[in-house]
Amino acid sequence: MERVTVTSPVFTGGGAIPAAYTCDGNDHNPPLHFSGVPKAARSLALIVDDPDAPAGTWVHWVVWNISPEGMIGENSVPAGATEGRNSWQRNRYGGPCPPSGTHRYYFKLYALDTIFALGPTTTAAELERVMAGHVIGRGELMGTYRRR
Repeated sequence: MERVTVTSPVFTGGGAIPAAYTCDGNDHNPPLHFSGVPKAARSLALIVDDPDAPAGTWVHWVVWNISPEGMIGENSVPAGATEGRNSWQRNRYGGPCPPSGTHRYYFKLYALDTIFALGPTTTAAELERVMAGHVIGRGELMGTYRRR
């Protein structure tokens, strides 16, 4: 499996996510850039989650059928991509909003050898199940957030 690099111009790996991209700000998704995507990739999928949530891993965003040549701009969904259901039961980005303490947020990118015909009620767990056997590259960016 090839290693994909995920970066953002607004925070560094392991660094703090700016409040503008959280429930304390505009709640917009941060811009994300990808490099090292395998040439054989037909699509990308992104799952953003918080493993530090009190009730278990909380999913903030689920997106698939992202163009392998693309990136994700601030407050946008790439053309042709589909958003799935997050833990708030919404089909959109929901920014960090920890009830207490500092939480880690993982932006996990998967390079896939296929394009999926999945509906908008698809959850991260369901996406992970159908991706099994189709992941040819992977990368992640972790940022932290603590409410003031």
